[in-house]
Amino acid sequence: PCAGTFHYTGQEPAAAGRLKSQRGNYQRSVFAFKKIINSQRGCEEQTMNYLRTAVLGINDASCVLLETASKIPYFQIQAVADKDTKLAEKIAAQYHCTAYDDYRQLIIQNQFDCLLVAAGMHSCDEYVRMAMKKKCNILKLSPPARNFEEAAEFVLLAENEKVKFAVANPGRFSACFTALNQFIQQGGIEQIFLITAVYAAGNHNFAPWETDPRLSGGGVLLRNSYQLIDQLMCNFEIPQHVYCLTTNQAMDKKQRLYLTEDIAVVTLKFSDTCFGSLLASRQAGIGTEKQIIKVYGKDKILTAGDKQFSVCNGMGLISEQYSYDENPSDSTKKVLENFALGILMPDKNRICSSAGENLRNMALIESAYLSARTGMPEEPARILRMAQVEPTILWPAASR
Repeated sequence: PCAGTFHYTGQEPAAAGRLKSQRGNYQRSVFAFKKIINSQRGCEEQTMNYLRTAVLGINDASCVLLETASKIPYFQIQAVADKDTKLAEKIAAQYHCTAYDDYRQLIIQNQFDCLLVAAGMHSCDEYVRMAMKKKCNILKLSPPARNFEEAAEFVLLAENEKVKFAVANPGRFSACFTALNQFIQQGGIEQIFLITAVYAAGNHNFAPWETDPRLSGGGVLLRNSYQLIDQLMCNFEIPQHVYCLTTNQAMDKKQRLYLTEDIAVVTLKFSDTCFGSLLASRQAGIGTEKQIIKVYGKDKILTAGDKQFSVCNGMGLISEQYSYDENPSDSTKKVLENFALGILMPDKNRICSSAGENLRNMALIESAYLSARTGMPEEPARILRMAQVEPTILWPAASR
């Protein structure tokens, strides 16, 4: 039962006791009493069917998140916050909620059930922790943190406060990547020996702070390729070794040391017989965003990305091909619904992208950055062990 709900105990009301000699009146009184109690229960249950929600940070991604959440009955948008006062007021007026330009006041003055976080962690990490300590659940747009250590701290805090900290990974609900996952899980491809992933940011504008390693935590690998890395970790075991090279477009060699990477080339060793690669690049004003994964196995090649999924034979001839007409809001809606139901009805619904699961992604990324600095292969499993998190078994998606 919901906390605070009044429950009928079966005892006679005082008024009914005084009228007990009048059996008909007594029965009507008890019936009326039960009706009132049931009505109260209904009201309590109805109030528990939505989450008091705030959005922290306003950008293109959070606007999609906000617009989608406003159409889902599980969310009641009560506030939006951004450092830009006029922008916060403009968005708040659209959704008939309260505007804040001070993240601290947003948390102190309210008691929310969930916080949708789109702002960079450099500007709001302490307020996210503050919200969690007030028993507020968190849905963070990817990436979940600036580095593995920070992500692990959020996971531990969420466990201690008994709240949910989830990461919005729309790719987990994308039709083409869902098709890839199902094909692999059903044994449609055997003896996988090579996995390649390519990410191109395309025509994307970057905030100035995203080029500062101290503020952003990383560049194209962390901030842009996260969804693609999440797909690799959803479908395959964590790599044994990771080797990475990174660079950026700065002309001066010294300047390159103080800017986040625009290009990353990552080699992944999953086993002695299965390797992988991830190529990631970003350059403003060129083309559209692309995310593609190819899986090579015995007599089959799988390709997923750009709203398509295809199966080829060993000669490259297409045997199956599927195209999907979906908008970004379609996957975002499924992310939000999964998150809300995981809070409202946790016994029947599991949040599919918890921060704990995303530690595997962060361990791979941390290993890549460490390799880029040392020039040596690194082990993601070793980083997970440092946080007392064991690597997930092969094909973790099968257990979801």
